[in-house]
Order: sequence, then C-alpha cells, then structure tokens
Amino acid sequence: MSIDTLITKIQEKKNPTVAGLDPRWEYVPKHICEAAIHEHGLTNKAVGAALLAFNKGLIDALCDIVPAVKPQSAYYELYGLSGLSALAETIRYAHEKGMYVILDGKRNDIGKTAEAYAGAYLGKTMAGEIPVENELASDGLTVNGYLGTDGIMPFVKDCKEYGKTIFALVKTSNASSGELQDLEVDGEPIYRKMAALVNRWGEGTEGKFGYTAVGAVVGATYPEQISELRAVMPKAYFLVPGYGAQGGGGSDVARAFDKNGLGAIINSSRGIMCAWQKVPGGEEAFGEAARAEAIRMRDDILQYI
Repeated sequence: MSIDTLITKIQEKKNPTVAGLDPRWEYVPKHICEAAIHEHGLTNKAVGAALLAFNKGLIDALCDIVPAVKPQSAYYELYGLSGLSALAETIRYAHEKGMYVILDGKRNDIGKTAEAYAGAYLGKTMAGEIPVENELASDGLTVNGYLGTDGIMPFVKDCKEYGKTIFALVKTSNASSGELQDLEVDGEPIYRKMAALVNRWGEGTEGKFGYTAVGAVVGATYPEQISELRAVMPKAYFLVPGYGAQGGGGSDVARAFDKNGLGAIINSSRGIMCAWQKVPGGEEAFGEAARAEAIRMRDDILQYI
C-alpha cells in the first residue's frame, strides 16, 4: 500500500488520524487480562493473548472511521515472543479490516543490515529458494536518518519496489528533542538539514497526489516548527505524534496540512487506547470509549483544516 493508498483511505473516511496501538499491560481492561490468564495461566502466552484481544477490540471499534493504526514495536518486544506474535496478528487483523498499518520501529543501520531491516518490515525476503513470510511487514515504517543516506536508501528501494512508505524522524515531540535537533550547523538547525535530506531521498517517488514515499515525523508539541517544515517539505507526508496526552491540540496540528487539507496524519495512542479509563464503568465498553475519543479527535482537527 503506497502513500496514495493512505491518502485515499483518509479521504474516504474524512479523517486524517491514526490510532497508536501501544498496549502496556496496565492499559488493558482487567476482564481481558483475567480471561487470558484463565486460559494460559501466569505465562507469556497470557500476556500476548491479552494484548491481541485488546487490539482486536480497538480495531473493530475504529476500522470504519479511522484509516490507519500505528503499533509501536517496543510495546510488543517488551513481552518476548508472545508479544511479537501479538504484533504480527495485530498487523494481519488490521489489514483484514482494511486499515493501513504504520509500524513504529524507528529502524536504522547501514548496508546489509539496513537491507535486512527493510526486507523484514517493508519488502520480501528469500532464504535460498524459500519465500519467507514476513509476519511483521507493514505498509509504512518509521526510520531514523541519523546514519545518513546509506542507512535510508535500502528502505527507499523497497518502498519503490513494493509500494510502501517510510517516515523519517525530523522534529520529534519529546521535550529533549532540541538537544540535538535544534543545534545549528552552518546557521541552520539540524532538523532543517534532515528536512533537506528527506526531500532528496523522496525524489522520484511522487504519487498521484504529489506526495513522496518518504514522509517525515514532526511532533505536534512544536507548532512553530510544524509551520516551518510544512513550507520546506511540500512533498513529504507528515506523521504527527504528540496530540492529546503529550499536549498537542487541533489548532497546533492544523499547521501540518496543505491548502487541500492533505499532507498529514495525526497520531493519538494513549488518548484512544485508554479512553475507557476516563468513563465510569468504561472497562467493558473500552471499544465504544475509544471510538468516541477518535470521533472527538477527528472533529477537533477538522474544524481547523
């Protein structure tokens, strides 16, 4: 699924948002955890089963109104092989429900290792004559460009070959991002240097909407930089974290969009996943709570773009 596919899904649902699926154990409703423990005992399998059941419930509640999900791989790696199995099944289930999947892995390396990461998450892999099924292959992947061009081009190659998208870290939403990203080199902050690289890496991958296969991660918590980067990266689709729990709001993220209301997809993870915790008796109705929050978020953003 290319960036055009994501944009088409956004247009169809009239919703430029993505639901982050970062399920820590404490985010999962108690009855789901208890059911998994009853079936599998106090084992890793119980953890993986609970994560997957929670994710499936969220996907069922969101798939007709939200175009994409963004599982963060760390929250699955944390729980070992059972967690990774839950991640693979979450990706498969989201695809089954017609959703675009962005894996938030922030991968980077060089040479053959970068090729291996790209093959694992975006492309296809052969082991001699054996076609390997990459259960973690997604439609998009977050990448870290700190190693430079030779760490990114293997991902770009697979994006071209398989119709995928990458989102390179440019200006992240965390409080200490400025320690490196705001440092000036030749009179220009490093995040602007990275923006220039994103433009270069995306050359020749433009889709029918004018956006390239190389997008950018730009945090909602820095609205001034959003405006600046939107101007200097006109062909890069923005993945915008930091909405909701990290403090970003609709008026902040509106700066990420172009004049046609395209150009960005806004992420909320805890705000949607944990919406049930703010509703009296919301545990059993966690899907309905997530859906209500997703609709509120959509409407908050659409009023500004």
